[in-house]
Amino acid sequence: MDTSTEFRVSGIVQGVGFRFFVKSTAQGLGLTGWVKNHSDGSVIGVAEGDHGLIISFLKEVGVGNRWSQVEAVENLARSYSGDFKTFEIRY
Repeated sequence: MDTSTEFRVSGIVQGVGFRFFVKSTAQGLGLTGWVKNHSDGSVIGVAEGDHGLIISFLKEVGVGNRWSQVEAVENLARSYSGDFKTFEIRY
């Protein structure tokens, strides 16, 4: 069943290739959506796809890449839109 989530990742997640890591992770799982830096120093985004794959995605994002230090991952379920064709980095 396809689902959608909004997520916010806090910690040392800007300037360390984290958005590219998130995009690569999402694409590897076949998810769609977007990710971008937020003015408060966190990284935010939306991911859509299979519920189980969303759970796997959030777990991987919670670990982060080798240069990041993830302190928290917040996610909020939302209605699946199907609006996204790829997973992109937004600026």
